[in-house]
Formats: sequence, structure tokens, C-alpha cells
Amino acid sequence: MNGTVNKVILIGHLGDNVKMHYFDGGNSIGRFPLATNDSYISKQTGERIVNTEWHNIVVRNKLAEIFERYAKKGDKVYLEGRLKTRRWTDDTGKDRYVTEIHVTEFTFLTPKPSTAPATENQAVQKSNSENKSENISQTETQASQPEDDDLPF
Repeated sequence: MNGTVNKVILIGHLGDNVKMHYFDGGNSIGRFPLATNDSYISKQTGERIVNTEWHNIVVRNKLAEIFERYAKKGDKVYLEGRLKTRRWTDDTGKDRYVTEIHVTEFTFLTPKPSTAPATENQAVQKSNSENKSENISQTETQASQPEDDDLPF
């Protein structure tokens, strides 16, 4: 095969909130750790062993802004990207390396709670409890009448 492939697929949990850096010209970059777990049962002790692997994740520009706005520590995400290794020299003159996953596609897997404020929810609950008997009678009336819907199932 002539070509090569550099593709990573991960499903894991954010280990921290996204750390953003903005550049002149409107570009941005976000970085965060992602934890993936592998578990097995030890043959010697019979207990479940969980190994956590940490990955350095990089998102750029619009993807970074979306992650900053909607992703929080602990959220579960599906990521696709490519591996990239960076090299630099630290303050002591020693060469340092880090391998990162540069994200190209993602999906948030953690369901988000409703955005309605608590006071609004409380008002709706109070209104619902006050009209409970009215709602029951309406439901009984509706149940006795056949429904005319266009649903195929």
C-alpha cells in the first residue's frame, strides 16, 4: 500500500475544562486532557482492575470555541483526529516531546440538562399541581375520543 493513515478515534471523559489561547487574526487553540479507561478482572485476586490512559487533546478555531462553550470537566465525548508529536527545548536545554491528538471531528455524548431556570421550573410545577384535577378530566375526555393522526405506526 502506497498511502499512510494517521487517524485516532477516542471515547472518553474530559479531565479538565478547556484551556483556551487566542491569537491575533482571530485564530484560537484549546487544550484539555481526555481520560479513557480499560478494565479487566485479575486472575489472581478476582478483583476488577481499571487502568486510565490520559491523552493530550488539541482543538482549533471554531471547534475550540464550541468546546470552550459547551464541554465541561467530566463530560463524555467521541473524538476523531490525528496524532502529532511536538518537540521543544526546555529551560535547562533538554529536548522535550509531547504527543497530542489534533481533533477534526467530535460528538458530545453527555446529555445536557434543561436550560430553564429553577424559579421557572418551580412555577411550572406549582401551576401543574394546582391544575391537576383539571388536567385529569381533560385527559379522560381526550382518551375517550379517538385520535386522528397521520403517524404511520
